[in-house]
Amino acid sequence: PEEIKQLIEAGISGSEVFVKVDDSGHYWLTVVSEDFAGKTPLNKERMVHAVLGDAVTSGAIHAVHIKPYTPEEWATASKLQVS
Repeated sequence: PEEIKQLIEAGISGSEVFVKVDDSGHYWLTVVSEDFAGKTPLNKERMVHAVLGDAVTSGAIHAVHIKPYTPEEWATASKLQVS
């Protein structure tokens, strides 16, 4: 999880990343970045997938679930305890 966190933070400037892994090896990523501003949810996810690239295609990451937020969206979601 720490390697994935570092990979995303290096690939998406100013991002804050929270990684959880469940017992079946699924990764649950919450990524907060100003770079997501003005982008659709799909395009935000594509940005994260682009950074993960080889880790996903090689099978190092079995399954990944991404929740991307701008800082403003995250402020609201975190108050509602949505992750």
